[in-house]
Amino acid sequence: MADTPVIKAELREEFGKGAARRLRRERRLPGVLYSKDAETIHFHADLLEMQALVRNDGINAVLELEIDGDQNLAMVRAIDQNVLTLDMDHIDLLGIKRGEKVEVDVNIVTEGENAPGSVLIQEADVITIEIDALKIPEEIVVSIEGMEIGDQILAKDVKLPEGATLITEEEDLIINVTYEEVDEELEEAAAEAEEGGAEAGAESAEDAAEEASSDEE
Repeated sequence: MADTPVIKAELREEFGKGAARRLRRERRLPGVLYSKDAETIHFHADLLEMQALVRNDGINAVLELEIDGDQNLAMVRAIDQNVLTLDMDHIDLLGIKRGEKVEVDVNIVTEGENAPGSVLIQEADVITIEIDALKIPEEIVVSIEGMEIGDQILAKDVKLPEGATLITEEEDLIINVTYEEVDEELEEAAAEAEEGGAEAGAESAEDAAEEASSDEE
């Protein structure tokens, strides 16, 4: 894949929390490259470059990790994120080969509008597929146009990219269209409010009538 982004990295020489904190202060991201048939590589790379890669290509991003002139084809497998700054704290990469198939979770996105008066419930946000590592889609789009109450979309109904194999259970529910739910407590509260307003209005009318009668006397 000609446009696979290349990110240069350096081997890590120090380990531990203190070393990792020092790297992050220098805006370097600690990471590990795991491979099935090669030694694990501990590295650090430019934080902003890695964050831009994931932001642009998604959580299944593929890249060439260049270390000492050697390029390692890899994909993102796990990210640790700082809960306060939202910056990446650590990244795990998996070494892959061109033409190799990998198992990934892909986001499901809906398009269109379901029938009026119905409520659409998306039961699953991702679907698991096996696909060529260089052909992983950022998302899979599912049309809900015109779906009516009682309609459902199962995993087996989702149109997958060419060459992909479904890993999610075929009968898993992805989309469900149902009746619009009415909150009984809210309905009761609204009814009580209306009743209270009517009673208050009646009392005001009675008070006004009594005052008018007193004035006449």
